Amino acid sequence: MRTFVPYEKMSKKERRKLDSAKRRDWNGLNPVTRIADKERKYSRKIKHPERLV
Repeated sequence: MRTFVPYEKMSKKERRKLDSAKRRDWNGLNPVTRIADKERKYSRKIKHPERLV
């Protein structure tokens, strides 16, 4: 039976192993290549051109 070791007293190697197990998995997807919805992109058109007059 393994004894309980507080996180602060764990070795660096054990802490890394525990932290990596808690992280979320992307299931093979690359988060850098994800694209936001096309409706949410920045629009350079003036929203209310009649207000400029």
